[in-house]
Order: sequence, then structure tokens, then C-alpha cells
Amino acid sequence: MSFKENVWEKIKSRAKAFGLPRIIISLFLLVLFCIAPLGGISISQSISDVLMRFGQNAVLVLAMVPMIHSGCGLNFGLPLGIIAGLLGGTLAIQANVVGGASFFVAMLIAVAFAIIFGILYGLLLNKVKGGEMMIATYVGYAAVAFMCMMWLLLPYSHPQMVWGYAGRGLRTTISTEGFYSQILADFLDFDIFGVNIPTGSLLFFALLALFMWAFLHTKLGTAMTAVGSNPVFARACGINTDMIRILSVVMSTALGAIGILVYQQSFGFIQLYMGPFYMALPAVSAILIGGASVNKAGITNVIIGTFLFQGIVTMTPSVMNSLMHTDMSEVIRIIASNGMILYALTRKTEVVS
Repeated sequence: MSFKENVWEKIKSRAKAFGLPRIIISLFLLVLFCIAPLGGISISQSISDVLMRFGQNAVLVLAMVPMIHSGCGLNFGLPLGIIAGLLGGTLAIQANVVGGASFFVAMLIAVAFAIIFGILYGLLLNKVKGGEMMIATYVGYAAVAFMCMMWLLLPYSHPQMVWGYAGRGLRTTISTEGFYSQILADFLDFDIFGVNIPTGSLLFFALLALFMWAFLHTKLGTAMTAVGSNPVFARACGINTDMIRILSVVMSTALGAIGILVYQQSFGFIQLYMGPFYMALPAVSAILIGGASVNKAGITNVIIGTFLFQGIVTMTPSVMNSLMHTDMSEVIRIIASNGMILYALTRKTEVVS
């Protein structure tokens, strides 16, 4: 084989490993960046926005990994973890804790609720093996509907959170200003060539990703992967598959709770009531676009998927509006994300951990 043929074969093998959908999405995103200046859009500002949204959403996408590894599938019940995070955030404000301590307290409370919710959620999923994703969807929707009532009934009293005319019941949107707003996004952030790097958010995600990678390479993490790959073999090896599945659900729920706090501190607001209802699908979309399947996922899939998905969501509206003077961004985003979901759900792919 000649040198030219050898190089061509390597390129084809690398392209096949990366996946055609991700190549198409990457090229589309690259085209958006290239034509953005034609509409008067700043490239540096666009990259800053993509990095900011990456830091906002990456932990929520990371929350998909444990349940996928244990064979519980994609966590469409992510709103349950998000609700734990919302309880942590609102209770931290209710206690009037400010600054960095507010974020830390909110995270502790959120993880405590997430552990309780995760155990109950995991016990339920163990009863419906084979239909986890469908039941998870119902659990997420039911939890959001139930909390729509509880946000009005729980005895919150902080004036920044309750409705002014009634003095009770939480508002739909609560500002985190004065509490943990931008606590990570502004930490060690710096500009390079006009691009703002949200160092704190990226480092926080990197820390959690490193923890997840390290855990998956421990004995317990290997057992979790074995349960997801071949539960019969795992049971034959003496692994308590039900307990491992519950552990994965608890981890996913806890990461979802932490993820929504990271999202809130960057976004600047807590969104209650129907806010969590729509949070699962973007996270599922991102990890599938990144190359994960319903039974295999790795940290690489989280990083690639979140960057591509948030890049499309960020760039499409501004570029299309500036060039066409009409808003087609939502249509294009839905076609791209749902098309990748369909591709990933109908094909089993190998992933790089």
C-alpha cells in the first residue's frame, strides 16, 4: 500500500470512528462560524457565548453517563434531579446565605434531596426493567406537575422569592443576584483575543468529569459497566445488579441537581414550575449527538456533544436572523437535534471513554 493510500485509509477510519452525524454537525457549525461575519456578527463574541453555554449545560449532560453505563438507559427522568437542585437553591436563599457559601449550601441541600429521590427512583426502575426510559419520562413529568403545586404550598417566606401580593407561594422566576449569581462563571475568567473564557465553570465541569472518569475505572465502576453490558454475567460474578443500578440512578440524579445549580449561577435566575419540564431533552440530545448510544457513553461524548449542540443552538438564531431577516433557527435546531437522536437510537455505536 502506497503512502497516499495509507493516509487515505487512516482518514476514512478516523472519520468512521467519529461518525457521519457528528461530521455533518461539525461542518454545519464551522460554516455558521465562517459566514457569521457576513451578517455583522462578532466571531469572538459568538465563541464566548458557545463557551458560556457549554459551561452552563455540560454537567447536566454528564448526568446521563452513570445510568447509561448501568443499563438504565437515557435519563429522561432528569427533571427529578433538577427539582432537587431547585429545592437546594431556594432553601439556600430562604436561609439568606450569600456569596460562595450560598452555592456550597445549595449544593449540599440539593445532593441530600437527590440521594433520597434517586433511591426511590432507582427502586422504581428496578421494578420495570426493560422499560426504564419510558417510565423515567413519566417520573420526570409527574415530578414537575407535583412540584407545581408544592411551590405554592411550601412555607417559603423570603421576600425575594414569594409573590408580593400574597406574601406566599414562590414566583415563577427568582433572581440569584446577591446570592450565587456568576459565582463560577466569573471565577478566574479572562479574555483572550476578545473571547471570554469562563474558567470557573469549565474547571468545575472538568473536576466532575475527572471524578466520573476515575469512578468508572474503579472496581465499583467496572461492576456498573458490567451490569449495563451483561447483567446475567454480572450476577454470575456475584455483583448485586439491583444495588448497582440504584447507585447509578442516585449518581445521575445528584449530578442533575448540581448541574441545574451550575446552570442557574450562570443564567442568573431560578426557573420554577414548568421550567424543569423541558430540561431533559437538550441533555439527551447533546450526549447522543456526541456519539453515545442507549447503552454506552463516555466523557468524550459529553464534551463533543455539549459543544456541538450548544454551538448549533447559539449560532443558528443569530446567523439566520442576520442573513435572512427571518427566524428559522428553531426549525433548523429541531431538525438537527432530533435527526441525531433518531440516528443514535437506531444504531449501536462504540464510544471512547
